Amino acid sequence: MASATRDHDEAEGIVFHREDGGSITAEDLETGLARGGDTRAEALAQLAEVLALHEGDGERIDDPDAFLRDELGIEPSDEDRDLPDFLQ
Repeated sequence: MASATRDHDEAEGIVFHREDGGSITAEDLETGLARGGDTRAEALAQLAEVLALHEGDGERIDDPDAFLRDELGIEPSDEDRDLPDFLQ
């Protein structure tokens, strides 16, 4: 069972959870976004990246199929599919 570093009644700040497997999750209380890592520093760095993307940072992907193929090595499906908002 995961455990938090302390109880919060506030809707702001970061709370760390130690997971059963030993990893640590950093959770932003305002957005509800969370990321994990092997250390608190790693979890916090991952969370910072997610929060930046959530706020609109990052590069726009103009051609999702080309990105999947060229950057991730995934051959996109020819089937019609609903794209997530950030890829539209």
